[in-house]
Order: sequence, then structure tokens, then C-alpha cells
Amino acid sequence: MSTATHQIGWKTAAAIVVSNMIGTGIFTTLGFQLSDITNTYSIFLLWIIGGILALFGAFCYAELGSYFKGNGGDYIYLKETYHPVFGYLVSWISLIIGFSAPVALAALAMSKYLSAFNYTFGNGFATAVIFIVAAALSFSLKASSRFHNFFTFIKIAFIIVLVILGVGLSGSDAGNSLEFSSSWQDEIMLPAFATSLVFVTYSYTGWNSASYIAGEIKDVQKNLPKALIVGTVFVTLSYLLVNFIMLKHAPVSQLAGKEDVMGEAARNMLGVSFGKIVNIFIALQLIATISGYLWVGSRLTQAFAKENHLWRYLAVNNKKGIPVRAIFAHAVIATVIILTGSFKEIFVYTAFILQLFASLSISTVFFLKKGQRKIFKSNIFYIFPAVFLLFSIYILYFTLIHNPKESIIGLGIVVFGLILYFIDRKFFKKTAE
Repeated sequence: MSTATHQIGWKTAAAIVVSNMIGTGIFTTLGFQLSDITNTYSIFLLWIIGGILALFGAFCYAELGSYFKGNGGDYIYLKETYHPVFGYLVSWISLIIGFSAPVALAALAMSKYLSAFNYTFGNGFATAVIFIVAAALSFSLKASSRFHNFFTFIKIAFIIVLVILGVGLSGSDAGNSLEFSSSWQDEIMLPAFATSLVFVTYSYTGWNSASYIAGEIKDVQKNLPKALIVGTVFVTLSYLLVNFIMLKHAPVSQLAGKEDVMGEAARNMLGVSFGKIVNIFIALQLIATISGYLWVGSRLTQAFAKENHLWRYLAVNNKKGIPVRAIFAHAVIATVIILTGSFKEIFVYTAFILQLFASLSISTVFFLKKGQRKIFKSNIFYIFPAVFLLFSIYILYFTLIHNPKESIIGLGIVVFGLILYFIDRKFFKKTAE
């Protein structure tokens, strides 16, 4: 049977990229940025840079995915290019941070947005949501698909309706945060501009889904770049418009330092009652984020578990072929993360470590010779990884300097993974003998 029947076109690929990218970050990070950066040009520049880096990173992953046949993503790139320990570490980071921390953050954001209903939805609620979604993904692939597609539809439809309303409606009496002065020239030189980029780059997380779908796309050399460009441009424009809406409908004093920034703007924009409806839809679309990360993360964890003795328990499927143990492992880890840190703390160390390992993976593209590249034949291609890595160094340096506690937590998780690697190898070697 031809494999073509199982391949997808660029439109489906673009939709996958979009649904993976739009999640928690866009509805929570503006408040953190406005604590230090208030010029609208500066805010827009942050999100434009984030979009460009996402696109450049996706181009690099497209080449890597094409060369390595799209199997394994970061795990294969680092394992084959550098050393198996890097493949192990990136899989460990995917288990603990890459897929579990975003689940925790999305559940916490849901709790925050639903708290507008004069009831405190705390950590218990966030944990319950995670396990309900995990259970929903455990019955069958068909049921999982319907569940995920339903909430993904809500996500995309909500963004479109929100943008139309926010742009069309006039500003509220509460004032706005729009400031189009020349102060942006000073703000972009501040360390806070670099640390704000760590929130932005996290919000664009999902561009690397290219590495997981490259092997399933028809005419990959033509359709993958098209899907990545369309998907990333759509997300970038959406992010700029959503930020414009929040800035247009609420003053800095109302948004700075807060997590539920869209809820604050929506109450000014639509009134208290309709504003609460917006909060509900933000919470509902975050279910798609939780579902997506548990779904993809469990499959990658299962593949990782099959190759490493310590994690073999997580490789087992249920009777329906669903990696239930891996799904609930991510749910448990997400719960532990919720109970051991604040939203911002989790956000910073997650973004820091994901940026670090994305940079390591991007660096492997320099090992591809010109004849091994399938999509971009010209050596101008190297501009993409060079720009990405330069900005990554800039972001990582200032994050480490200005958020040392969170950065050290992230690096500590990496070191713990390194210890587990040597334990796993030593234990596996003994049992093999």
C-alpha cells in the first residue's frame, strides 16, 4: 500500500503548527512585560522578534526533520550529532519540562481566569482538570481525536472572534496602555527587554512541531516551508492583534504584574458579565493546550522509555493502543510542578531550559553538508541558525543574570537528568550481563 494515503497537505500541517503554538503564553505574559517595558512599539517588537525566531527555528527543524526522516525530533538530532547523553537529556527535559510544565501552566492559567467568578479556583482545581483531560485521552485514539479537535476548534474560533471584537470596539473609559513615543529606543537597550523575550519565545513554543510532522507531509520540500511560513505568520499576526487589544482596552496600572491580562481587558471592553464569558472561553481553549501537550508528550515519552531501562514502565500501551502510563506520568509531574512553584517561577525556568535545548538542537544543523540539505540549497540558509543562536545567547544570558533562582532550578533539573543517565546506563549494563 502506498504511504501517500497517510500523508497530509500543507494546510493540515499549518493547522497543526498553529494549534501547537497558540496556548498559555499569549494570554498571560503581557502583564510581566509591562512591569518594565511599556512602550507599544517595544511590545510589538518583542512579538515580531519572537515570530522571526520561531520561523527561523522552524526552517532549521524542517531541514533536520527531512534529513533524519522526521523521526524522533530533538532526541535523534542530538543523539546522532553529538552524543547519546544529549539525546537522553532532551528526552528527560521533554518529560519534566517540555510537556509537563506547559500542562501545569495552562491549568494554573485556567484557575486564574475562572477566579473572575468570585470563587477561588486553586491548585486543587488545576490538578483535577489535568487528570480529567488525561482520562479523556485514555479511552481510544478516535475519542482522543474528537476531544482534542473540539477544543482546538474553540481555540481558533475564539481567537478570531476576539480579534474582530477587540479591534472593532472603541476604547473603554478605564483608559489604555497604548504609547507610541520614542521611548522604545531606550527600552530595547534595557536588560528587561531581553528577559521579556524569554516569555515571548515560550509563547511561540510549538514551531518545533515541524520536526514531528515532517515525515508525514506530502512533497515535504515544497509543502513544509509553506506550512511553516503560513502557520507562523498567522500566529505572529494573531499575537500582535491580541496584544493590541489588551493594550487598547486597559491601562498599564490594571495589567502590570498580572496573569489574567486578557480578562482584565475584556471586562473593560465588554462589561463585567460579557467579560466573564471571555474568561470562560480562554479557560476552554486552554483545555486544547493541555490535551495537545499530554497527547504528543506521552508518545515521545513512550518512545524514550522503550530505549531506557529506568523508564521502561512508561512504554506500555493499554488494550486500545494508548500509552496511558505515559499520559498519567505527565499528569503527575505537572501536578508536582504546580505544588512546588508560583506561575511566574515555573514560567521562567521552563522557558529558560526550553530555549537552551532548542538552541542545542538548532546547532546540529551546522553539521549538515550542503548536499545533505533537502529544502534550502543555498548557504544563505546558515543565516537562520546563526540569528536564532545569537538571540538565544542574548536571552539566556540576561535571564540567568536577572532570574538566577529560576535559571538554577532549570539547570538543576538538567543535572538530575544527567545523574539518571549514568544510573540508567550502569544499571542496564549490569542487567544485560
